[in-house]
Formats: sequence, structure tokens, C-alpha cells
Amino acid sequence: MNSIEEAWLDQDLRRNKDVTEAISGVIELLDKGKIRVAEPVGDTWKVNEWVKKAVLLYFPMMKMQTIELAPFEYYDKIPLKKNFQDQGVRVVPPATARYGAFLSPGVVLMPSYVNIGAWVGANTMVDTWATVGSCAQIGEGVHLSGGVGIGGVLEPVQASPVIIEDGCFIGSRCIVVEGVHVGREAVLGANVVLTASTKIIDVTGSFPIEYKGVVPPRSVVIPGTVTKEFPAGNYQVPCALIIGQRKASTDLKTSLNQALRDFDVAI
Repeated sequence: MNSIEEAWLDQDLRRNKDVTEAISGVIELLDKGKIRVAEPVGDTWKVNEWVKKAVLLYFPMMKMQTIELAPFEYYDKIPLKKNFQDQGVRVVPPATARYGAFLSPGVVLMPSYVNIGAWVGANTMVDTWATVGSCAQIGEGVHLSGGVGIGGVLEPVQASPVIIEDGCFIGSRCIVVEGVHVGREAVLGANVVLTASTKIIDVTGSFPIEYKGVVPPRSVVIPGTVTKEFPAGNYQVPCALIIGQRKASTDLKTSLNQALRDFDVAI
């Protein structure tokens, strides 16, 4: 950790063999899931800034190279993950996961992409054309539906990555970026877009309750709009609406279907 911090402040140290080996060692630990860019600590999440710094330092020390995976060819700095069978991970061609991303046993990658620094929990499905951005943290038993975009973050180093907690269902074509935190077992209906500034409004009670940057656990969320005043007039801008809660009386798989029946949510 100390050598990473020192190299971050002093560019001359980055050519030191001990430092480059330390940086490579951090990426290897990320790849094996022994460390994480962010991790749960009680009810909160801790961002390990020094790990993000190591990832940023790793890029300039790597050289461009041709990667041949017949019939495909790539030209990049970062190698691809290997040995999926040994890791208990199913990868459907042409899914891609970069070295430095961790995939837990039972993960299924349909044709999709997982970037360096990401962590994906056990038995999670990354469906077709879904993207897991750099350093994103995806929990266990999550379903990222087709075309989902989970944003990445490397800079600034203190910024929190996107966090999708255990048991979430993220509907088709959802976008979750800018460090948004989706609580355990939440359901996002198709096309929900969540940024750090998106209003997330609970409309289940007599009065609306507004959140930003966080979806409470077990929430059922759909796209919505809210009126905003501009100099040229009032216009509708996107928001997200919490319309209910997953039922505690049903298991996770059943509750997805129940969410559709109860709230008429497109997923």
C-alpha cells in the first residue's frame, strides 16, 4: 500500500522495479478477489482509494499488444481473464472480462463485458450486451438483464463506484452510473436511468419521499418524469419512481413475477 501511495505522488518512482511489481501484485489480487476497490463495512461501504490508484498506475506501465483468440483479434494494454472453468464461471462467446476483474463461482456471462476492478458476486447473471464498468461492485444472485449499463469509475480516486447489492434484479436497458447505490433485493424496471442527480421518488405513501444516489432495499422502481422549470418554460425531466416493495413472503424468483403482477412493471 505504501509503495502505491508513494508512486502516486512521485512519477519517478513508477519506473522502479519494486513499485511496478507491487502494482502488478495489486491487480493480481483484484483478479483473484482477494482485495476489492470497495467493500462493505457493517452497514456502509468503504472505498479503498489506494487500490484504485494501483489500477490507474497499471495502465501506463502496460504496453499495447495483439491478443489473438481465433477467430477474434484484439489490440489492447490489458490482458483478458483466463481459466474460467477452474473458477466455476460460465462464459458465452464473445463475452469479455478483463484481467483484474473478479468473477465469483457460479457467475454466468452471456455476450457481455466486465471491466478491470469490477467485482461480481456468486451466481450472478450478466445478460446479453450488459456492461459492468470499471470498479463496479455487483452482489450475489443479481440479474443484470439485456443491455444494462453499469457505469465505471476510476477518477477521482475518492469517488464511490456503482454498487448493486445482493439479490437485485436490474431490468432491460437500465443505466446505473456515477456511484449510485442500489440496495439489497431491489427491482429496477426496464429503462430506469439512475445518475447521482436523478430524483428517486417514493410515491407509495400520502406524500412523496425523495432520494438521490441510493435506492432503498427491496424497492420496486420504474421510470418516471417530474416537472422542472426552465427560463423557456416548464418541461418534464426523467426521474425514477418507487412504486412498492418486494414482498417478504415470497422467495426472490417468485417475487420478481409478483412485482410484475402487483405493479404492472415492464422487466
